Amino acid sequence: MEWGEVVEFDNKDSIPLNVQLKNLLRAEILQGEYKEKIPSERELMERFKVSRSTVRIAISRLVREGILEKRHGKGTFVYHRPIEEWLGNISTYNEIIENMGMKPSTKLLYQGIDNSNSKILDALGVNESYVIERLRFADSVPVALEKQYYPLHIGLELAKFNLDEAVLYDLLESALGIKLWEAEQIISSATPTRDEARNLGVSQKGFVLVAERVTQDPDGKPIEYLKAVFRPDIYCFRINLARKRG
Repeated sequence: MEWGEVVEFDNKDSIPLNVQLKNLLRAEILQGEYKEKIPSERELMERFKVSRSTVRIAISRLVREGILEKRHGKGTFVYHRPIEEWLGNISTYNEIIENMGMKPSTKLLYQGIDNSNSKILDALGVNESYVIERLRFADSVPVALEKQYYPLHIGLELAKFNLDEAVLYDLLESALGIKLWEAEQIISSATPTRDEARNLGVSQKGFVLVAERVTQDPDGKPIEYLKAVFRPDIYCFRINLARKRG
């Protein structure tokens, strides 16, 4: 859909017009179509062919959800609150997105044996690895591109499940009986590759956040090597710090 394109909602749809409008505006905001101030009530009424009350209810809902904020005498603005991942816990992507009040979803891009990266093989302590590459969404907006590498025998077991829907950490612990204990993670920035930019819907001339993490079991045995690329305009990392006192 082009920015500003006139949209007429389906009055016969069981979903109320204000909810249809709220969902569409929320998707456009997350896609970056409104950087600061959103259009006026009149402009939204004309574009979507709806009443003022429908617009006001949709906007009020987005304000309550923390997507928009009203500034007295100035209008309604996008509230810049990125998806936050708190460091210090091994959380699943679904848990992080759901905690933000959003709906997570996944698209499997590739899975198979991958022995091309000696750094990853060394980190896992294996000669063969299995990679699962998935695109992660929040409310249908692409947020992260993940490549998760496993020792071959673990990867082949995971491959038996529907990886478009599976929560890998849940499968590892509940289906395979592997306990995830601790992880070491490095976060950096980089320019995206052509494929990364295309999948995430960002410019190849910009930057992305890159997280690389090795997760171990209670015996210190490496279980997973994760490389995740995040949109920096939507995703951030947060950590609590305390000054040590003697």
